[in-house]
Amino acid sequence: MTYDRLVCANCAAPVAEGRCPVCRANRERLTPQNGLSPAMLLTLAIALLAAIALLAAVRTV
Repeated sequence: MTYDRLVCANCAAPVAEGRCPVCRANRERLTPQNGLSPAMLLTLAIALLAAIALLAAVRTV
């Protein structure tokens, strides 16, 4: 679900319009800041650790 379909409980307007401080805060919270979700960051961290472990295993052989 995207925030453009959500209705604010404070002012009963669409959150995407940002009419009140609550709407604006939730709109900022729901908008991706850097394009990377927490799941993507976790996946990248696991892949990095796996690559480091693989390089360490190859160097010991």
